[in-house]
Amino acid sequence: MNASPVPPPANAARAWSWIPTLYFSQGIPYVVVMTLSVVMYKNLKLSNTDIALYTSWLYLPWVIKPLWSPVVDLFRTKRFWIVSLQLAIGAAFALVALTIPAPHFFQLTLAMFWLLAFSSATHDIAADGFYMLALPAHQQAAFVGVRSTFFRLAMIAGQGGLVYLAGYLQDYTGDVARAWTLVFGLLAGLAVVAGLYHALVLPQPPTDHAVRQRGRLMADFVAVFGAFFRKPGLGVMLGFLLLYRFAESQLLKLVTPFLLDGRDVGGLALSTQQVGLAYGTIGVLALTGGGLLGGYVISCYGLKRLLWPMIFAMNVPNLIFVALAWWQPSAVAVIGAALAVEQFGYGFGFAAYLLTMIMFAEGEHKTAHYAICTGFMALGMMLPGMAAGWIQEQLGYQNFFLWVMACTIPSFAACAFVKIDPAFGKKA
Repeated sequence: MNASPVPPPANAARAWSWIPTLYFSQGIPYVVVMTLSVVMYKNLKLSNTDIALYTSWLYLPWVIKPLWSPVVDLFRTKRFWIVSLQLAIGAAFALVALTIPAPHFFQLTLAMFWLLAFSSATHDIAADGFYMLALPAHQQAAFVGVRSTFFRLAMIAGQGGLVYLAGYLQDYTGDVARAWTLVFGLLAGLAVVAGLYHALVLPQPPTDHAVRQRGRLMADFVAVFGAFFRKPGLGVMLGFLLLYRFAESQLLKLVTPFLLDGRDVGGLALSTQQVGLAYGTIGVLALTGGGLLGGYVISCYGLKRLLWPMIFAMNVPNLIFVALAWWQPSAVAVIGAALAVEQFGYGFGFAAYLLTMIMFAEGEHKTAHYAICTGFMALGMMLPGMAAGWIQEQLGYQNFFLWVMACTIPSFAACAFVKIDPAFGKKA
């Protein structure tokens, strides 16, 4: 009888040499596509309608990545995919840098962001698969917090450090396009260094090889998807996945433009550096703290008991933006504190969303089904976000944030029908 292959014993010290850098490298292109692109286009004077519409489309690779995830299994090793894609991400960063000064920079940079988004989504598949192949189960559990921490640090580096750097370079050079060209040139160099570094330090587990299933690939592929769409309560869960962040998906696209826009149009007139500090650093730290607390309290009391407090924690703090738009405070400390409260609530409430996806994905194909859930999660962010800029420009910031509060109603409604085992998520 043939035993299933298992990862060889891994040296914990060696794991520290690649897990932090791998997940930091995973986080950087994601935060660049989702957040840094919005800041750059706002600095380059694009309208909120165009920014929200076109950057929301960049969620699409994460929506549909389950469709091509088998390709990563069928060809070459996960190690090969990781190194190759990090070099491809470096090339995409370089192409963004080269096209920013071009006459049709919007169309050209957007095309490069598409290349970056597809490369990043595919890198996610390879990195997560390699993590499971290279480490035995006990070390996978031991390093899961390390993974999350360094991904969050990448968010701080992107939304905080790189945004602050772009603002500094704008003041130093007096040229917005040149400042962003230098930022993306730096990113390109760092991505190439990361690829070369991982080519040297990533282990080569014997289980990391192409998996060929002669004549059964399409049948197995269809069977996995079919099993997902036959799950009990599918309609309720799809409604939950698409609507839980219905308000937040619109809000997130307009936070940075709101912070940067002048007071004459209802914004807070912060500098790019101030946005990097208040929203990209303090805000992300609060987001991380909220997520950690959310996971902890669910482990104490169970998901069923915490679902409603968490959906309130995610949505009620959006009132902070109504207040900010109404009073337009000028003190960065006040704005930073307000953003920290809102982001903490978002992180706290998002923990329930993740655990509900894990609950629904349970079963024979839980890895694939969780990936499908994340696709619907991304779709729930993409579709409402596309119209958010247009809605804001029609309503103005004050009324737009009131609209966001009205959009929390579908989120609450989606939670009303979800059935959760009282013991799920609770520490035994």
